[in-house]
Amino acid sequence: MKVCVLGLGYVGLPTAAVLSNFNHQVLGVDINSKVVDTINKGNVHIHEPGLADMIKNSVRDKKLRASMTPEEADVFLIVVPTPLTKDKDPDMKFVNQVVYSVSPHLTEDSLLILESTSPVGSTEKILEDIKRFRPDLFSSSNPLFKLAHCPERVLPGNVIVELVENDRVVGGINEESTKAAVNFYKTFVKGSIFETDCKTAEMTKLVENSFRDVNIAFANELSIICNNLDINTRELISLANKHPRVNILNPGVGVGGHCIAVDPWFVVSQNKDEARMIKTARQVNDHKTTWVVERVLECLSGCNSKASVGVLGLSYKQDIDDTRESPGVKIAEKLIEKIGSDNVLCCEPHLKEGFENLSLFSQDYLIKKCDVLLFCVPHSCFKEISKEKIKNKIVLDYCGVFEDL
Repeated sequence: MKVCVLGLGYVGLPTAAVLSNFNHQVLGVDINSKVVDTINKGNVHIHEPGLADMIKNSVRDKKLRASMTPEEADVFLIVVPTPLTKDKDPDMKFVNQVVYSVSPHLTEDSLLILESTSPVGSTEKILEDIKRFRPDLFSSSNPLFKLAHCPERVLPGNVIVELVENDRVVGGINEESTKAAVNFYKTFVKGSIFETDCKTAEMTKLVENSFRDVNIAFANELSIICNNLDINTRELISLANKHPRVNILNPGVGVGGHCIAVDPWFVVSQNKDEARMIKTARQVNDHKTTWVVERVLECLSGCNSKASVGVLGLSYKQDIDDTRESPGVKIAEKLIEKIGSDNVLCCEPHLKEGFENLSLFSQDYLIKKCDVLLFCVPHSCFKEISKEKIKNKIVLDYCGVFEDL
């Protein structure tokens, strides 16, 4: 099939690569000209295991190319970001822009699939938008093309594998759309594909990540309580998990990424009075980041005015380069506001260069220069640090780099 993938970010580009690897003819579309140029040269702008070689081979074999404008295709996949506004409401501007740009290229044989995480009702809104843009694609208010929602559910660092192996949930605006989308995903998905309606498919993704957020919030809140009671949190969790029906997660410095830190707000925005637990969980996890900053400042209060803090780990999870909604970034920025940029040094081994107002240094440099070492992400390379090298430092490990500290 000819497939047009709209959005070439952390999910869109791997999706385009996998589709081309399964012999589809793929056009990747992105509004960033540098991204388009990079891909057309057979290179990548994001790090994901296995992705670089797939892109290189697909571009070389003319199975994949990139453009800033869509073209006619059999299948259109919308895989653009859906961030939050300042008021914690879903910002659907990128989806809306894509729908507008792709409408002229739709035909009666087209299948349009929304993969971007979206609030309930988004797929139906796309249908109404296209009806305004392309009334010729409707007969007696019934669409002549097919439209469905299939949320992505992949883990950064294992995206290539999970795009193929994971189960998928597909919901169309009608049965014909659902069947068409299922048949498309069967061309490359080895996992099970479950059929439902578009609203349930939209809610499925939001519920999955809200569930995870609530469980993380319990662990993060527990860690604050244990700190007050002078109890080793990880030992406590390990002992509690000996119960056959208890499985408490390990705490961290907050929650990051474009899914768990964002998706629950989509539910809250549409159910402000009912989604009380989901909202509270989001607030607990956001507060954990503030709590960590307060603990660092407490440690510094006993040091001289020139004492410095080393923030180790700016990605939002272990062993990846993705910094979206990263608690580590937020912590570093808040510390800079409090004690100045000269006293806050950062290390993120999976990034080649700094960003915004955060300069990057090696972990050895931080260990040598900083009085306080704050570990925000349990990167594998951090776990190899000898305790002998940091014995004279104030070490704050809220992510489990050193399990017994």
